[in-house]
Amino acid sequence: MTEPTRDRADPEGAPGGRRAAADRETDVDGTASPGITRRDALAAAGAVGASSLAGCSGLIGGGDTPETGTVDDERARTLAVAHAPDLYFGVGERWFPTDPREYLADGESVLDGFAALDGYSRDTDQAGEPPNRTVFYNAVDYPETDLVVVQYWMYSAFDQFSINFHWHDWEVLHAFLDVSEDSGDPETGDPTLLVASAHSRKVPNNEYLDPGTDRASVISEVGSHSSALGVNETKAVFERLPISTDIADVSNGSLAPFDIPAAYGLPRGEGYRLPFSAPELDDAPLYEHPDLPNVTRDHLVPPEFTVDSFSGIPSPPENLPLRETELRFTFEDAEDAAEADYDYALEPIAEVGIEEYAGPQLSFEFAVPSFAEDAIASHLTTVGTPQGQPRFANPIADVTDPRHRSALSERFDVDVTGLAGDVVGLLREATASDDAPGSNGVDTVEPTVEGVALLESDPEAVPTFNGVVALQDVPEGDHTLTVNGAGVAPFSQGLAHEEDGEPTTAGVDGDVVVAPNEDAVKVRASPPADAPGVGRVAVEDDFAGAVYDGLPPSVADGDDAGASSGDDGGSTETATAADGTGANEGDRGVAVYAHREGAYTTEIEDEAGAVGAFRVNPRADQATATILEPRTGKASLVSFLLTILTETTAQATVFADGDADGIDEVGVPDSTAEQEGSAEDVVDDVLAAAAEAAGDDSDDDGGDGAGTGGGGGPGGGSDGFTGLLRALEATTTAAKRANEAAQAGNADGTDNRLRGLRQRTAALTDALERTREKLPGRLPELVGRRLPQVERRIDQAIEADA
Repeated sequence: MTEPTRDRADPEGAPGGRRAAADRETDVDGTASPGITRRDALAAAGAVGASSLAGCSGLIGGGDTPETGTVDDERARTLAVAHAPDLYFGVGERWFPTDPREYLADGESVLDGFAALDGYSRDTDQAGEPPNRTVFYNAVDYPETDLVVVQYWMYSAFDQFSINFHWHDWEVLHAFLDVSEDSGDPETGDPTLLVASAHSRKVPNNEYLDPGTDRASVISEVGSHSSALGVNETKAVFERLPISTDIADVSNGSLAPFDIPAAYGLPRGEGYRLPFSAPELDDAPLYEHPDLPNVTRDHLVPPEFTVDSFSGIPSPPENLPLRETELRFTFEDAEDAAEADYDYALEPIAEVGIEEYAGPQLSFEFAVPSFAEDAIASHLTTVGTPQGQPRFANPIADVTDPRHRSALSERFDVDVTGLAGDVVGLLREATASDDAPGSNGVDTVEPTVEGVALLESDPEAVPTFNGVVALQDVPEGDHTLTVNGAGVAPFSQGLAHEEDGEPTTAGVDGDVVVAPNEDAVKVRASPPADAPGVGRVAVEDDFAGAVYDGLPPSVADGDDAGASSGDDGGSTETATAADGTGANEGDRGVAVYAHREGAYTTEIEDEAGAVGAFRVNPRADQATATILEPRTGKASLVSFLLTILTETTAQATVFADGDADGIDEVGVPDSTAEQEGSAEDVVDDVLAAAAEAAGDDSDDDGGDGAGTGGGGGPGGGSDGFTGLLRALEATTTAAKRANEAAQAGNADGTDNRLRGLRQRTAALTDALERTREKLPGRLPELVGRRLPQVERRIDQAIEADA
């Protein structure tokens, strides 16, 4: 067969249509380039198709599993040779495809992990090149159809990645072949679909429908050996989108709601940094184990790729290397084998004869609840045999894109129904906002490194790709999602997932916001014993908006460990049962991590549906901000209104000097245990200070002051500051009176006061808009970001029960 027709014009005269490096996402030699951001990629993704990951699965459910048959040895060999892939490996790879039988003891059918790793390391050193280079094949057909699948299984002696490591590793490439008379050659078949296995069968695979090539390229991820595809002319480079060539390397449909192709891809090759971890055994580095005499630190992924721990570093690392392709392996009988760095042999996997791949559990670091450690241990020990995996006998089980599954069903009349739903999100990192004065707001930005996601009810940790959290084939019901990363505090959220064909979005509208360890503060709340438990928590920053919305994990009362203090960031404190309930029946507290530079409104909805709101202003030295008495109802909401308006008035007085350098020195009330005082305690002092700053010595607490513009302040009323400050005084005074009525239990009187407060807020909004251009510094932003919050809580309070 021939390659698809493409524009091969090349101003540099290089083969394969290479273009100027400035126009490329990645250089042809495999060195990633930061020229295109993830947001750019998302914007371009609309061209790849409108299909969504919703319903995507690596399993076949519903009806009966399609029957498959064996292919006779001679034909299986013919098919395997015809489509044998080229293999590309990056700088830092240590475990290339080899023959595991070389490390099997005589007469044994169980391969020991120590023997494989130590023997492979010894053979590599002695040979000075990758030893026993072998790829194994298997072929199955679907009876009464023209569909045959050749599988290329690749064994590595070890797997070292950012979220797991284990003895032995098997990865696979499936080539789905059309062997009908209408294909190009019924004897060797025409590739209909290529499926390269991603890091985990919980994330979408890398797939291409109708690739137009006989021989795929497999681009292996360093350490984990997950397989990206090289289908277009830049064989050594994975390209998710057709940016530098006419076609991309995957034809997966878009991931709703992010419009990015739903394929794991090759994060480090796409410009995203991916930290690796170093394996330990019995609390010591693996290479120091006495049963591994030939293994040194040099036989593991290089140190510059690794981090010592996720929680032990203050912020995400910035110096991790991107991917560089180093070596190409080609089938030994291929026409261009001499052009490759190394060749490999093809052997039938049926002749391997190993019944078990053994090895003790290794240690790794990932902040998950302690109860789940045993559940995820199987992910860290070893792998099963290829023959024991559902995809071995039924390769369609490994097709994860709905469009590709539908194409197989339509073309070959095979049953591929029964897809379950998915959980998706987009990783974002909180950072101090440039628009907020002092420590009064955060922004969310694209993360600098990839993260890790874990559904604790189905504990298999999966990496993000392009910052995307995607977990496929999630069973219906309640789950707890934990997301972590190198240098960030863990995010954890309860999810109710329905199998309705639509993905469940994590975080806030799909945004999963994390904070660097050094800037993380734990916001926690424990309802009083006589109050209902917590049903939902929403955390909103004045500038970034909502950064959390869901059911956080339970924490034991008195547990104030924080990620910022350098501990594990979430062992006891995130102990949540697999069904999303608290790990201990007496644990009524909940907690989430937030960035300490923010100024937050925390909304708590109790199990009865009532809502309360609380102000949280973390201090620079604060590891935990505990909300006192997080009760719900009218009084809670009115108390919040007084708190946020007192805070805003106090901070606005700083601008009397024309600048906000001292805004962080202002003691503002909030709802946390470590904050001295409350709005009720300080409101009179704040009002007096505001009146002095406005040059108003009167004791008038009832005038609207919304636009009078008397003397005082920089420039008096001519600059608008005095009028705004008086409007803040009047609004805060109205909130004080509403709070007094609410605390006295006078519901009708409270509502009347709240209606008056709404009028004051409208006047304040008007004063702000009329004088915005005359106000000093970032004062308009500070006040303007909070007014919608005030208006919203006024309406909630009026509607709330006492």
